[in-house]
This record gives sequence, structure tokens and C-alpha cells, in this order.
Amino acid sequence: MHPAFSVIFLTTLIGVGQGLFLAVFTGQSYSTVELLPAEDSVRFYGTGAIIALVFLIGGLIASIFHLGRPERAWRAATRWRTSWLSREVIILPIVMLLVFIYGIMHYFNLDKVITTSETGFVLHLSLVIGALGSLATFALFLCTGMIYAAIKFLQEWASPLTVINYLLLGTMSGFTLATAFASYSAPALMNFFGIWAIIITIAGFITRSASLFRNSRIKYKSSMQSALGVRHSQIQQKSMGFMGGSVNTRDFFNHKTLLFLRSIKWIFILMTFIMPLFLLWIGLEKSNSATLMAAFLVQYTGLIAERWFFFAQANHPQNLYYQTV
Repeated sequence: MHPAFSVIFLTTLIGVGQGLFLAVFTGQSYSTVELLPAEDSVRFYGTGAIIALVFLIGGLIASIFHLGRPERAWRAATRWRTSWLSREVIILPIVMLLVFIYGIMHYFNLDKVITTSETGFVLHLSLVIGALGSLATFALFLCTGMIYAAIKFLQEWASPLTVINYLLLGTMSGFTLATAFASYSAPALMNFFGIWAIIITIAGFITRSASLFRNSRIKYKSSMQSALGVRHSQIQQKSMGFMGGSVNTRDFFNHKTLLFLRSIKWIFILMTFIMPLFLLWIGLEKSNSATLMAAFLVQYTGLIAERWFFFAQANHPQNLYYQTV
């Protein structure tokens, strides 16, 4: 498939936003039960949620450039009963709204105590909003991943690993950013987020490697015979059927050499997993904020390459018919 950079930035930016919000809410949840030290509500929770919202808005803006008629974008939500894309279109604004409310409550000290238990546990309204936002965030990861996993004839995507990788890669980038952010605003939480960022990055490396291994051994269900409707055992295509290009040859081919594809694969493995793990370890060891921020920037750059490869690797069955260009 031909990768669209608008979709690449959409999926990577909202992934960072979702992961960062989950990290921030996890920090508050742990501090509520006194497993982590309580942090300044405005400086960490409020600002962290606003940064997550900025990434979500950035992804939404990026998606507009993929639309031929942006004024008709609202129609994408009308098929929610059968379309994962429609469900994503509905859930994304819900996530953004809950993240916005969560951030505003902390930033302007609007949080309220709902109840206090006999054991001393204090339930704040922001915890309820954060829990709802977390559920919506996981639902958004599911919808985004299923947009591609549900396409059965693209066998590289039609796997549970697609959904798992969207979840883990988005979450790991958010926790890596949370580690860098905590090093500036909440040093006591830096190691907590850093360790989780390392764990999720390792998990993401394992599942993404599993998907690469699976895709390298796919036995395709379609063949030249099924594409042309001809049962002859020996078929040699001489022409694609017309002299000029078309949407079939522009949007369903990646137009890159095999060497380029192999290079991108190893580049994204290095930049998405190996280098961030090394930078996270160094940054945590030396409590160096610049190194931790470098870990996020390198990882996000690697995610762009990873997402490009994800789209480019999908081999549409129609390419069997248009293979001679």
C-alpha cells in the first residue's frame, strides 16, 4: 500500500497523547493509594493532561489532510454500527473531552472530594473522570487497530497483533514522554515512569517482532489465476491493461525498492526500540532530563518509520493484476 503521511501522523500523535494521559492518570492513581508520593496538581497532572490533549489535537488536525472533502467529515460517524472507522471518529472527541476536563480540573484546582472511606481513602472527582478517560482511551486504541485488523484480504494486517501493537507502541511512547516530563516537573516519579516505559518498550519490541516474523511467512490466499479469473497453470502478464497510471497504480503500490523496505525495517527497529531503551537507561541512571527527552524524540521518529513500514508492507490483492506497470 502507498503510505499516507496524514494517517501516519494521525496514528502516532494520538498514540502519544493516549499513552501520556494513561501515564499521568496512573501516577495519580498510585499516589491516591500512597504507592507514589503526591505531586503538585497543577504542575504535573494538569500540565501533563494538557500536553496529552495537544498531541490528540495534532493528530486530529493531521487527519484532515487525508480527506478529499473535509466539510463532509461528519458523515464518517454515521456508520458506527458496522465501521470501526466510524467508532474511532466518535470515540476520539470523547477522549479529548475527558482529557480536557481532567486537565482543567487539576490546572485550576477545581477537583472535588466525592467521598472518604473509613480507611482514609479519598475519592476525588478527577479520579472518576480519569478512569472514564482511560476506558475511552483503551476503546480508541481498539478502534484504531481494528480499522486495519478487520480488513481480511490484507493478510499482513488481519491479525490480533495489529491491535496489540497499536496499544503497546502508543502506550510506550506516552510513558517515555511522561518520564521526560516527570524529570522536569516531578522528579520523584521519574523512575516509576521510566521503568514502565522500559517494560512496555520491551513488550512492544516482542509483539512487533512477532508480527514481522508472521508477515514474512504469510501464504497468500490470492494468486495470479484468481486475480485474472483464469485457471491456466502458466500465466505471464505483459501489460497492466492501459498505457497511463491510475488510482490503482498510485495508491496501492509503495513505489519503493526491496532494499529501501528492508532498510526502513531495521531503521525503525533501532530507533523505536533499541536506542530508546539505551537512552532511557542512561537518562534514569544519571537523572538527565535532556537524555530522557532525546529518548522520546528518537522513539517518535522511529514510530513514524514504523508506521510507514506498516502501511507499505501491506500487499493488496489487486497488485496481482496490476503488477506489470
